[in-house]
This record gives sequence, structure tokens and C-alpha cells, in this order.
Amino acid sequence: MTDPIADMFVRIQNASLRQKPEVVVPFSRLKQDIAELLKRSALIEDFTKKGKKVKKSLIVKLSYENGQSVISGWKRISKPGVRIYASYKDIKPVQSGFGMAIISTSAGVRSDKEARRQKVGGEVLVEIW
Repeated sequence: MTDPIADMFVRIQNASLRQKPEVVVPFSRLKQDIAELLKRSALIEDFTKKGKKVKKSLIVKLSYENGQSVISGWKRISKPGVRIYASYKDIKPVQSGFGMAIISTSAGVRSDKEARRQKVGGEVLVEIW
């Protein structure tokens, strides 16, 4: 697998299209931080870590409104082959403020609003709407 973050969002998208209550994603610390940000933003209900050592995984409980997934779309910005970095001044609102960008900063994984408020830039990972 060359892009584990894209794989995480594809799994979430596929599970939400099938109206699944939860999805299992292979564990990494970055994915755990992204799941924590999605939970704080109410884009997923909850997540739990399961397993030990190499067999760890995240179980992500998906959130729905009126039978529709809260996450309606996503776009991978920074890819393994081409990294995209932005200062806090260059981070623009996603979908006129209705979406969210996930940014990996020196202070941890932040949303675009948090990064602008804290005046930290970093690698723009994903845009979600």
C-alpha cells in the first residue's frame, strides 16, 4: 500500500456508501490523530484501538444524518510523490467554510481553522466536505 491515508478515507467512503455502522482500518499514529480530529469535528461518532503490536487496528464508528453519511466527499491533497505544504496565511477555507482541511503541523494534526487560529502551517493532507 503506497498511500495509507487515502486507503483510510476510501475505506470510510465505501463503508458509508453501504450504510455500515463501523469500519476497520489498519493502525498508525497518524491515522489515530486524524480519527481524533474527525471525532472532535463530529464527522465520525467514535473510534477505538484494537489489537497488539503488529496486529493493531482502528475501529471507526461512522456518523449519519437522515440516512446520509456526514462525510459526503474528500480529496487527497498531499500525496506520497508530491508533498504540498502551506503556511497558515495560505490556508484557504474548504467549500466556503463548510468543509475542512486536515493539516499535519509541528504542533500535531490540526484542522484548517485550528491551524489559522494557532498560526501554524504544515503539510495539507486531505480536504473533506
